[in-house]
Amino acid sequence: MSVSGLRIDQDFLLLLLAFGIHRYGMYLRLAVHAETGCMMKQAKMYESHSHTPLCKHADGWPDEYALVAEQRGLKGLIVTCHNPMPNGFSAPVRMAEDEFDRYVELVSRTREQFQGRVDVRLGLEADYFEGMESYLERQLQSAEFHFVLGSVHPQISEWRDRYWQDDLFEVQRTYFHLLAKTAETGLFDSISHPDLIKNFTSSQWDPERILPDICKSLDRIAETGVAMELNTSGVNKTISEMNPMPSMLEEIAKRGIPITLGSDAHVPHRVADGYETGLNLLKKSGFKHVSFFLERQRQELVIDDALESLITPA
Repeated sequence: MSVSGLRIDQDFLLLLLAFGIHRYGMYLRLAVHAETGCMMKQAKMYESHSHTPLCKHADGWPDEYALVAEQRGLKGLIVTCHNPMPNGFSAPVRMAEDEFDRYVELVSRTREQFQGRVDVRLGLEADYFEGMESYLERQLQSAEFHFVLGSVHPQISEWRDRYWQDDLFEVQRTYFHLLAKTAETGLFDSISHPDLIKNFTSSQWDPERILPDICKSLDRIAETGVAMELNTSGVNKTISEMNPMPSMLEEIAKRGIPITLGSDAHVPHRVADGYETGLNLLKKSGFKHVSFFLERQRQELVIDDALESLITPA
């Protein structure tokens, strides 16, 4: 038998079929590599930002995301659905408090299902909102999370009720001040989509004008040791560019703030979406390493090694 002009040993294919792994394209690639003597790519990267239907605005269960992670050559998937909040806080866009145990069990079952194939880990995307620090601290102690993203979501009604005003530049300044406070709590590993505010104040978004305020916040964040995220989903937003914008990304690199990479996948096919572009953007911005977290401890990869490990979608 041949695949793309390569002859593959029939007994080897029969062995693959016997174990039922012919369903997955990566195993056929394994057969091709074995026949040609080429080295199989070593999986190294993690998807560090993904969701579940429990947040009420995502589709696909963690096993579907894990399968795409496998096809993309990722080593692991960290599920980071939106955390529950008390008293119905932004309830339409997050899991309910009584769904939290189900969430933990869902990720645990997926981890068992993909054992030896994709390293599935429990994470959380948790909102920072002033006055709820004690609630978050208790929540984050209630399960064995491997990675916790800290988020400021200026689009939710509670945030707008407290912080919004007619002067959109002042809204932007408030947002970046709160990003720094998010890091200063010590509750989070990385700060997600860290210029999200631009998409909700786009009519008054002036990168040069706001950059001094951004730099003040980055100085504070750098003191904490908390990482920040390059979020590839930004290309699908009102201002079509990854979050954060290039000038902010360069300032993050100048301060030695670690960077994590996530697609913010709300549908399975977006797992690792834009990773190649994002990693090259990190290199251009001055980064040499990309980070991910396991057991709340930061791990580092050389960006070139991360790029080499990925399998480009067909």
